[in-house]
Amino acid sequence: MSRIGGADRRAVEREVLTIVGRLVAELGGLPFRGAVALDDSLDRDLGLGSLERVELLLRLEQAFGVRLPDAVMAGAESPRDLAGAILTAQPAPPEPVPETRAPMGVGIAAPASAGTLAEVLGWHAEAAPERVHVFLREEDGREQPITYGTLWDRATALAAGLVAHGLRPGESVALMLRTEEAFFHAFFGTLLAGGVPVPIYPPFRPDRIEEYARRQVGILRNAEACMLITFPRAERVAGLLRSRVPSLREVVAADRLAASPAGAPPFHGRPADPALIQYTSGSTGDPKGVLLSQANILANIRAIGRAIQVRPDDVAVSWLPLYHDMGLIGSWLAALYFGIPIAILSPLAFLSRPARWLRALHAHRATLSPAPNFAFDLCVRKVADEEIEGLDLSAWRLAFNGSEPVSPETIERFTRRFAPYGFRPEAMCPVYGLAESAVALTVPPLGRLPRVDVVAREVFQRSREAWPAPPDEPTPLRFVSCGRPLPGHEVRIVDAAGRPVGERT
Repeated sequence: MSRIGGADRRAVEREVLTIVGRLVAELGGLPFRGAVALDDSLDRDLGLGSLERVELLLRLEQAFGVRLPDAVMAGAESPRDLAGAILTAQPAPPEPVPETRAPMGVGIAAPASAGTLAEVLGWHAEAAPERVHVFLREEDGREQPITYGTLWDRATALAAGLVAHGLRPGESVALMLRTEEAFFHAFFGTLLAGGVPVPIYPPFRPDRIEEYARRQVGILRNAEACMLITFPRAERVAGLLRSRVPSLREVVAADRLAASPAGAPPFHGRPADPALIQYTSGSTGDPKGVLLSQANILANIRAIGRAIQVRPDDVAVSWLPLYHDMGLIGSWLAALYFGIPIAILSPLAFLSRPARWLRALHAHRATLSPAPNFAFDLCVRKVADEEIEGLDLSAWRLAFNGSEPVSPETIERFTRRFAPYGFRPEAMCPVYGLAESAVALTVPPLGRLPRVDVVAREVFQRSREAWPAPPDEPTPLRFVSCGRPLPGHEVRIVDAAGRPVGERT
């Protein structure tokens, strides 16, 4: 129940400052900078990133008995902004687990002869134009269906717009779009116009688009992007970007491109042609671009399918960013290739309410869903029992855990926490991949419980050699196995001099 009622602004602001200060102190920030002020920047002054904001918003909602919109997580700049949002927020309504969606039936076959992504989409659009490909899930749980036919039609319209704006085959087109229908149109529109898509992450705060755009100059210059497709509000930075990126000719909103008159026939390309430039996260240095060919991506997707034995009745769910290989290739494009439906929600929707991921899995009786290790941990720590009453995860056959180090403790906690809701231990599937391999490289055998290697800590830290820990070692290191190489892929493990190291016997 909401505590706001007739509460005055000052009282709310005082309590917000108390809650923010307590969190910052727990994170180790306050002893070095003093008390929190109303106009402190949550990120610059207080060091609260996206995960810390999740924790903060949950504490504020519990303290005041309100439900804050997702936009508050992205848009609130200071404790004063948070207090203002609380004063206008509605009481927290119950959010029941949704009814399960009726099964869609057996999926259509994968286009084994397709040599490019454009051919894959064209094949599905011709074979089953009315079949739903993507369920784009909104903040309130409503879904926007996107069929294969609609995606093809909208992408070809946008491709015509790109050609009309002067795009030439082989030129790079940056996509700065959120998880929205326009992204799917722009990605395939670029391919069908003969361009090379370059997905880059969209601004977390649209009102700071200029600051964000300056940070993207390095990627845009490195990719030699000639066009940037974005949302209308970002068009205003066109002059700023063109002055710093010599190759950039135009910054244009996706809807303006789609309104252009019909142009040349779709460009299907060849398997050796570039399919996209995938940029690494930059967590270990400057973001690095990886140019992936059509053949690279399709070979990796087909190998994934053989390793996990994709079934015609599989259904996927993903909240991963579409500018990241696990969300773009491992989730969306893989689902497209195999003709299985996929429910997609935004990263912000998940971070704001982790239970939404689980509800989407339940609603679609989903069988396949990937996430980084932190997401499984977040569900354990932040999903309350009342949020998932009636939840059924028994259909989830593969929970891919990758994109960052996999923690054995997280695996154990998640499995234990959600076993009462039907989650099976063998569904947890630790995986390894890298952008240079398109997305995936290793996957465990199906049906195998997660394996954990228990290693002698001192030996490993001294020589980087992984020897089994003796049974009486008090603090061994634990490493989760990420399986075996995909069919047709090889892994070579070498020492510092590049020499292959032998297997442990």
